Amino acid sequence: MRKTLLLALSLLTMNIAKAEEVKIAGPDGNLQVTISDKEGVPTYSVSYKGTTMVEKSPLGLITNVGDFSKNMTLSSGEQTQVEDCYSLKTIKTSHVHYQANEVTCTLTNPQKRSVNVVFRISNNDVAFKYVFPKSFGDTRSCVIKSEATGFDFPSNTTTFLCEQALPMTGWMRTKPSYEEPYKPDAPMGEKTSNGCGYTFPCLFHVGENGWILVSETGVSSLYCASHLSEGTTDGKYFIEFPHDGEMNGLGSSTPGISLPGETPWRTLTVGDNLKPIVETTVAFDVVKPLYEASQEYKYGRSVWPWIMWQDNAVNYEDTKAYIELAVAMGWEYILIDGLWDKQIGYKRVEELIRLAQSKGIDVFMWYNSNGYWNDAPQGPRQRMNTSIARKEEMKWLKKMGVKGLKVDFFGSDKQEMMKVYEDILSDANDYGLMIIFHGCTLPRGWERMYPNYVGSEAVLASENLIFTQEANDNEAFNACLHPFIRNTVGSMEFGGTLLNKRHNRTNDGGRIRRTTDVFQLATAVLYQNPIQNFALAPNNLTDAPTIDLEFMKQVPTTWDETRFIDGYPGKYCILARRHADTWYVVGINATKEPLKLKADLSMFNPGSKVIIYDDEPKTLTPQKKELKLKKKNSIVTLQIAPQGGVIVTQ
Repeated sequence: MRKTLLLALSLLTMNIAKAEEVKIAGPDGNLQVTISDKEGVPTYSVSYKGTTMVEKSPLGLITNVGDFSKNMTLSSGEQTQVEDCYSLKTIKTSHVHYQANEVTCTLTNPQKRSVNVVFRISNNDVAFKYVFPKSFGDTRSCVIKSEATGFDFPSNTTTFLCEQALPMTGWMRTKPSYEEPYKPDAPMGEKTSNGCGYTFPCLFHVGENGWILVSETGVSSLYCASHLSEGTTDGKYFIEFPHDGEMNGLGSSTPGISLPGETPWRTLTVGDNLKPIVETTVAFDVVKPLYEASQEYKYGRSVWPWIMWQDNAVNYEDTKAYIELAVAMGWEYILIDGLWDKQIGYKRVEELIRLAQSKGIDVFMWYNSNGYWNDAPQGPRQRMNTSIARKEEMKWLKKMGVKGLKVDFFGSDKQEMMKVYEDILSDANDYGLMIIFHGCTLPRGWERMYPNYVGSEAVLASENLIFTQEANDNEAFNACLHPFIRNTVGSMEFGGTLLNKRHNRTNDGGRIRRTTDVFQLATAVLYQNPIQNFALAPNNLTDAPTIDLEFMKQVPTTWDETRFIDGYPGKYCILARRHADTWYVVGINATKEPLKLKADLSMFNPGSKVIIYDDEPKTLTPQKKELKLKKKNSIVTLQIAPQGGVIVTQ
């Protein structure tokens, strides 16, 4: 027995060696991370193709059982290979083959207490997390007081960042809800308007050397969501926890974990161009499902009465009109939005649900998240915030054959709120219900973790086009940001494709749409979300061009492959998505001048015919034409009008 123990200890010593520096690279060798503990301070740095992309940046945490950020000793285990093949219909690519190299580094403080840092490096992604032991002596739980984790960027870096909102601000004290604007190509170290830092994901342009997208994934009820601190002028940003004032000041802003335990993954997607940024799947690669789907969920297109006709549309007759719109378009769903409990009533909404189902249309229903964290008056209220009320409501919803819920107004990243999200998702799965979140945090790997999750707003979405002219004036600019930042890490329930020229019920007043019809059609593909609540209105059946309606009747909402073709955040974007055997190449232009760009259309068969939707140069009305591709050259010149779009499909 004693010989066996000595042999085991000897092997452990061989496999976990003390080191001042550990290097690990991705499978193709281009992306490399160096971990070190020079002078007792644990750090990591990132290079790509030999160029430094992240300079020495701090690692570590401070907990109630010890400080793991300084005076540390570094040791590391052997490097291993990680490989995972998985299928997921709700993200940008339905089948993923993930390959990475992994190393576990141990950080030991002077009190001989240790935590591990696990690094996974794929060809363009770095993911790392902290892992805690079974106990620290008799202590089997701990509180993370703060993280030392930081990101130190080279001096030539500019930023594309979105401010974190002050807690309990905004309409009916519903913020933070990840609905603040982005500032493009800003210098590092600029102060925010409120001192609250920046929401994930965060995009950094390292001059001519490339791009880095920083985010996190794997956030569940076992930790809080975090964000980036304000930056320093020399390029340093740090992980920050939620603000104390969130959730009306109730609940801890620091996470607590039961031992053994771990933090979420921090992720960096790195490339010398934007293709790895747009195509990354790291948010899903490093997480696992937390439960099995109770059934096979069906995705598709939905009409949404509220978005164009607003609160007054939540009534019996207008809902019927939108059911007929869904039938005419051949779509799968209708979303019945907030106030239905008062303006329609439970008894009559049951009639509407049965009417929709009789015509082949399934139903999503809106709910207020409630609890003590918002003042929003829309109902149903107090139905999603406690397990007893939630299960009672979901039992009725299942009985009625409702397929999903849109739950709104969360306004916090605290661990206690992460538990609310998770409880809603888990209970909904038990009753066969899909979940969309609005007024909410960024999804962090949730498509894979929670199989009935289908999307979050967490963006300045289409409702703002109804509210302000400024949002319309900036629509093209914002749309050219989302594929590179917000939508690249998770499904984005934007509620787009507005075909009204004027944003009111009769299409003759209200805010003025600045973008063209083809721009709007292109965003139906550009924005990725498996359930799309489009903003068409019944009047569009007669006042929108036939070309528009034909396209919207057949556009899918799930994708098997996504390829980035060309673009620059805030200026223009061209990307391709494939559904089954059909490719859609879409482009939009936020600049003030027409764009003429060469695009590689090699995804189509050489010599085949493709259909092009674009804007007629003088009138900017939509036009549809055929083009026969050359057999030997797949390069095609695409023209995109200012605030216009282009679509190429089969």
